[in-house]
Amino acid sequence: MQPRINPFGSELSTKVMKHFVAASRVLAESTVPLATQELVRLRASQINGCGFCVDMHFKEAVHAGEDPTRLNLVAAWREATVFTDAERAALELAEQGTRTADAAGGVTDEVWENAAKHYDEEQLAALVAGIALINAFNRLNVMIQNPAGDYRPGQFA
Repeated sequence: MQPRINPFGSELSTKVMKHFVAASRVLAESTVPLATQELVRLRASQINGCGFCVDMHFKEAVHAGEDPTRLNLVAAWREATVFTDAERAALELAEQGTRTADAAGGVTDEVWENAAKHYDEEQLAALVAGIALINAFNRLNVMIQNPAGDYRPGQFA
């Protein structure tokens, strides 16, 4: 299976992707724990049905030392006992930030206030930007039908 287009195949798309990747690097330097960032990216990718990003973020998280059991339970995080309260708040923020069309008004005040109990303003900014960015990556990959399964950790480093 081949993607419809190569996201690095034209001058314009290469420029756009370089900015996406650069934004990802800025977010990686935030004080939001890397594990939390990967959980959020994985959950948004699951919701959006982006196989490429699910594959990528699962493998990157495992490569960084994350427990595969926790990653396996991301889709059922509400029922799982393996996540901290802070991670739960980030996952809920990611879900509501991803499913904006499902709820008028987007992220509820309750979800925002819960996230704010665990993350300072700089971290909230990083979470919001990270959720927006993974949603952009997901939509791009879903539209071009980028196949899943062949990603190698560090492939875009």
